[in-house]
Amino acid sequence: MLTADQLLTGYASGVFPMAQSASNPQLYWFDPLWRGILPVGGIHASRSLRRSLRRDGWQASSRPCFDTIVAACAGRPETWINAPLRRLYAELYRRGHAHALAVLQEGQLAGGIFGVTLGAAFFGESMFSIRTNGSKMALVWLSDHLNRCGFTLFDTQYLTPHLASMGGIEISRAAYHRRLAAALSRRADFHAYPLPSAESLLASLSASPASISAPSDGPMPSPPSGASESGS
Repeated sequence: MLTADQLLTGYASGVFPMAQSASNPQLYWFDPLWRGILPVGGIHASRSLRRSLRRDGWQASSRPCFDTIVAACAGRPETWINAPLRRLYAELYRRGHAHALAVLQEGQLAGGIFGVTLGAAFFGESMFSIRTNGSKMALVWLSDHLNRCGFTLFDTQYLTPHLASMGGIEISRAAYHRRLAAALSRRADFHAYPLPSAESLLASLSASPASISAPSDGPMPSPPSGASESGS
C-alpha cells in the first residue's frame, strides 16, 4: 500500500499516481513525456471572465473543508480519484502538504481546486465547477495566490484545452524536471498571505499580465496520447 511519504517522494521525482477508476484500488505512477504547467501569477483571464469577477459577487477561501473539495472533484461519473488516493490526500493535508481553494458566488460554493505542495512547487490535482466559470475563477485566484506566497511552479500534469486557454503550456519531461528541481530548492508557504478580494485580484490581473514560454529544447507536440506508467 502506498504511503504518504512514498507519495511525496514520487512528486519530488517528477511522477504522480492515478487510479483507473474510483472503484479500482490499484494505483499507477505516471511520468508523461510532456508536462502541463500554468503561469504562477498573471494567468490569462478573458474579458468576459474579468467582467464576471467585477460584477457577479465572487469570493475565495484558502481554508475550505479539504475533504469537501476533494469529494466534489471526485463526484463525477468517471474519476481517477479512488479511496486510497483520498486517504493519502487527507494525510498530506494533515501534514501541511496538501491544500484546497474554494470559490463562492453570492455566498454559494461555485468551484474549487486542490493540490499537493513541496518546496515552491504546487502540484494541481483536480478541480470542479458547480456554477459557470467556477473552475476558471479558482485557477485565477490560485495562480495569483501562489505568486504572492513564493511558489515558482504550478504543475497541471497534462495540458487540456481549458488550461491552454488560460495560459497553460506543455514542456518536455527534461525541462519539467529542471523546473521542479529549482522549485524544490526553495521554500514557499501556502498560508503566508490571505487571498485577495475580487477587486484586488482584478487590479493584480491588470497590472501583471504574465505568461510562460516553452524552453528551447524542441517544438511542443499535440497533447500526449499516453504516458509511461507502472503499478504501485
